[in-house]
Amino acid sequence: MARKAPTTDPGDENLRVGHAKDWAAGVPAVVVAMRDSVDQMGVTRSARTLLRLNQKKGFDCPGCAWPEEDKRHIAEFCENGAKAVAEEATLRRITPEFFAEHSVAELGGRSGYWLGQQGRLTTPMLLDEGATHYRPVDWDEAFGIVAAELRGLDSPDEAVFYTSGRTSNEAAFLYQTFVRAFGTNNLPDCSNMCHESSGSALTETLGVGKGSVSLADLGKADLILVVGQNPGTNHPRMLSALEKAKRGGARITAVNPLPEAGLLRFKNPQNPSGLVGRGTPLADRFLQIKVGGDLALFRAFGKLLLEAEDAAPGTVLDQAFIDTHTHGFEDYAKEARAADWPEIVAATGLTREEIQAAFQEVRDAKRLIVCWAMGLTQHKHAVPTIREIVNVLLLGGHVGRPGAGVCPVRGHSNVQGDRTMGIYEKPKAAFLDAMEAEFGLPMPREHGLDTVDTIRAMRDGRAKVFFAMGGNFVAATPDTDVTEAALRKTALTVQVSTKLNRSHAVPGRRALILPTLGRTEVDTQPGGEQFVTVEDSMGLVHASRGRLAPASEALLSEVAIVARLARAVLGPEHPLPWEELSADYDRIRERIERVIPGFDDFNARVRRGSGFALPHAPRDSRTFPTATGKANFTANAFEAPVIPEGRLLLQTVRSHDQYNTTIYGLDDRYRGIHAGRRVVFVHPDDLKALGFEDAAMVDLVSEWTDGTERRAEGFRVVAYDTARGCAAAYFPETNVLVPLDSTADVSNTPTSKAIVVRLEAAEAAEAAG
Repeated sequence: MARKAPTTDPGDENLRVGHAKDWAAGVPAVVVAMRDSVDQMGVTRSARTLLRLNQKKGFDCPGCAWPEEDKRHIAEFCENGAKAVAEEATLRRITPEFFAEHSVAELGGRSGYWLGQQGRLTTPMLLDEGATHYRPVDWDEAFGIVAAELRGLDSPDEAVFYTSGRTSNEAAFLYQTFVRAFGTNNLPDCSNMCHESSGSALTETLGVGKGSVSLADLGKADLILVVGQNPGTNHPRMLSALEKAKRGGARITAVNPLPEAGLLRFKNPQNPSGLVGRGTPLADRFLQIKVGGDLALFRAFGKLLLEAEDAAPGTVLDQAFIDTHTHGFEDYAKEARAADWPEIVAATGLTREEIQAAFQEVRDAKRLIVCWAMGLTQHKHAVPTIREIVNVLLLGGHVGRPGAGVCPVRGHSNVQGDRTMGIYEKPKAAFLDAMEAEFGLPMPREHGLDTVDTIRAMRDGRAKVFFAMGGNFVAATPDTDVTEAALRKTALTVQVSTKLNRSHAVPGRRALILPTLGRTEVDTQPGGEQFVTVEDSMGLVHASRGRLAPASEALLSEVAIVARLARAVLGPEHPLPWEELSADYDRIRERIERVIPGFDDFNARVRRGSGFALPHAPRDSRTFPTATGKANFTANAFEAPVIPEGRLLLQTVRSHDQYNTTIYGLDDRYRGIHAGRRVVFVHPDDLKALGFEDAAMVDLVSEWTDGTERRAEGFRVVAYDTARGCAAAYFPETNVLVPLDSTADVSNTPTSKAIVVRLEAAEAAEAAG
């Protein structure tokens, strides 16, 4: 039987710090996955649900976007996938009585963990202007409120429509269709805060803003670089793929400021040897780089490759590929050759000998893959860093070759699919042309607001309605105090959600909570039982079919919510057949097929086997749809963060008990943290130099170029093996430290991995206050 939701908020009062682990998964992963599942779902429901997770006739994991092989294991999920499903398929329910008992102010004082543990939302709820509590409303009233507010705006651009990566392809396509029919491109999404830098760099250099490798390619690689990524916590099933690659002869180099247990040794819980044996060592080499030093490292690799080619012409670079398929080589080569070794060493924190040794493997690899995640994308110079990775791959011809290529690892289940479906504030003209041809409606052409610009627009009174299709906007975004104040200035906030989260406690003058079906649940529409589709991190599109009874009879699917809202807003005479589209999702897929390239015969192909792969010109044919028609080398200015004396460079990270903003529990056992989250990891030598002891209580104070400071209070210092001069702490607790205007060049992504902070003794700060 499932346990009841906690009534008290545990906080950090029982925080314990133990030893970090040098391995991941194994028996503890199985035990924790089963414990959390049973706590939320009970024994029978857990078994029924988990055995359908990531199966061909089951439902796609609502967690990460890591792909599955065609042949599936009976337990095709990881610990964190089980936690994600348990949170969604929980037997706990939030009823109107809950909201009558708890005011918005009280909910605002609760932790994200406590809010998430209360259970599934069941009823549309409205917070009236000036009210202290949400009250129940029916769906017609809810849609009428949104429609009246939207129709009353002076311009459609005064509304913004946010999207989370858990939204299905069908819901996302219909959502952007409605938003553009309404008249705006204000479609910010979670990509703006994670892999926007990847998309920007890859579109410019290769012509496609996605990864170029398949799961099979990992098994064919000679060398895999895992850079700025912690797969053991963020994409645990990736460890199985890396283990398979190792057995196929690949070598793995981990590049990260923190040693991560999953890349040290992996005990595969799907194999008996992984449960009882020592597991598989994964990383053959660990480069403990300074935060933000990755551009310098890949600049060094490029410099060394060019010099090696000079010493032995015709033996190092893939000159035929460079001559035939690339543009800009000479400008790049000039920049790379001029790289300064003292600058490289200072930026990376590595010795020249460490870089030279790693370079030898890069030079010798015939099939090289570079994987990365937000450790690279959330820096001011994130886009040039990823361009620099592409430069190194182009030198060796490692694009469009089996076992080689770029592998940005997406962190949310359908965030890549949402972008493919048109969730983008800067749509291409060709996409809008196709939309106009399909629907016979003019599409807005002016670019809209991304996530950071949305916050600015709400802050400045230019955006007056905020509508979120999933996600937890408040906890996902930077500069928490600014973001919350901005949301509160709006006339109406609307959250389409399965669970309670922090964003529901930060309303506009009025606020709506619209509860929706989860991915685990049966979706029955007038046309019968429906399924949806998603796109994984490697461009494969496949079906997802919920099997559980809905948490409440009042729930609507995301597709139904969009269709009914569109009809309410656009009126009964609007020509699009919203009711027909939501009654049978095949009708939506037919529209997708006609608008978006690569979805030919969509309905038939997605019903076969594991689905289908979308086309990727650089991978499939070594053709590059860039401005030059070739893969572009780029000459990037050398850049790395500068850490002032007496300061640290803080990166925000996840604990092992969370997924994005969802907090499953208060442990991070791989880093030795138990029953708490307000900790900051600092190298022992840095602590000594700064005059702090291990376990001291400190406030974190970020410093920004305009002289403003932001404070996160009450963190316990943990002496930890991180790169010198660098620190780490969990988000969303430290999002308050990230200035809204500190963003990546080109992509406008918040720089959550590069925050200059100082430590202040907590008691001293309190006394000064």
